[in-house]
Amino acid sequence: MPSTPAPQPSPPAPDRPPGRRLPGGPVLQDSVTAAIAAAFFEELAAAGYARLSLEAVAKRAGAGKAAIYRRWTSKLEMTVDLVSAVAVDASGTADTGTLRGDVLAFLSEVADALCRPLPARIIPDLIAEGGRNPELAAALFSTVRDTRRAKAAELLERAVDRGELPADLDRGIALDLLVGPLYWRLAVVHTPTAPDHLDRLTDKLIAAFRA
Repeated sequence: MPSTPAPQPSPPAPDRPPGRRLPGGPVLQDSVTAAIAAAFFEELAAAGYARLSLEAVAKRAGAGKAAIYRRWTSKLEMTVDLVSAVAVDASGTADTGTLRGDVLAFLSEVADALCRPLPARIIPDLIAEGGRNPELAAALFSTVRDTRRAKAAELLERAVDRGELPADLDRGIALDLLVGPLYWRLAVVHTPTAPDHLDRLTDKLIAAFRA
């Protein structure tokens, strides 16, 4: 699964005017939702998915457990909803006008996510847990991996349209290469990168795409 970035937590904010209303249900305070989300990511990083409890999230957020159940029906639903929202929002793949600029921007986004304390702990844990929990894996694959992979595919299609990559490009392998080497280095073997690492990796990837 591609790297999925989480937001940096902030302390619960004072209650603001009522927010959205669930169909046939109570009005949900946006500030409470934000506090619960921040607490969720902190607790997920600290405990891991397997040991994560909604009681611990509620306590960390300074909210009642009922506040969580008014928003999500289970730990799985809460995890998929919050992680997906953050991961999809972060999958920008900016159009810089060139293949090299697009690849470098993509790698920079991935590196930034993997070097933050919370994502660095959350992403490997969720991937590992997905191997033990098919329901979690299926949910995150459909909402996070597939969405981010589709965004990355747009990067390649732009390059093909500009004539920078061949039309017969093996897109599946190219997508794997885009994130694989950097994820391995930063999230698996935890090896620091030199200042020019992303530039050098960008050049190697483009050469591989064109081979």
